Amino acid sequence: MGLFSFLKNAGAKLFKRKKEEVTKPEEAEKVHETNVEALRSAVADLGIEVKDFFVDLQEDTVIVFGEVNSQADKEKIILTLGNVEGVEQVDDRMTVIVPEPEADFYEVKKGDSLSKIAKVYYGDALKYPVIFEANKPMLKDPNLIYPGQVLRIPKL
Repeated sequence: MGLFSFLKNAGAKLFKRKKEEVTKPEEAEKVHETNVEALRSAVADLGIEVKDFFVDLQEDTVIVFGEVNSQADKEKIILTLGNVEGVEQVDDRMTVIVPEPEADFYEVKKGDSLSKIAKVYYGDALKYPVIFEANKPMLKDPNLIYPGQVLRIPKL
């Protein structure tokens, strides 16, 4: 559990409108609900079973509750929610049924590749598939990462 920071202006463009862009209170509530539903849908697309799942958006912070089977599942959900344009923090209040060591999180810098990151973390650039697999289905191609994106770097 904890608070995870992300780049607010980088990530998937899930939100069609921001609450600040509307003037009427009832319209702001509708935008909020639409944005929360987009976050729920992004997590559902992962195909991870989450018991008692709850997500909310307060300003630029996502709050997430639920119970998952593994630490990897928990981290993938946090990264999916955090790697959204407009989200600066994820307040993780999730629990894990089978605890395991936490992975490191790495913010991609300009010029990075999965092989460069693997070389730093594992001492072997050819271990980049470990990082790619650890970030599926968020990553669809090992060559498509972008600055500001946060990745899971599992322990070997």
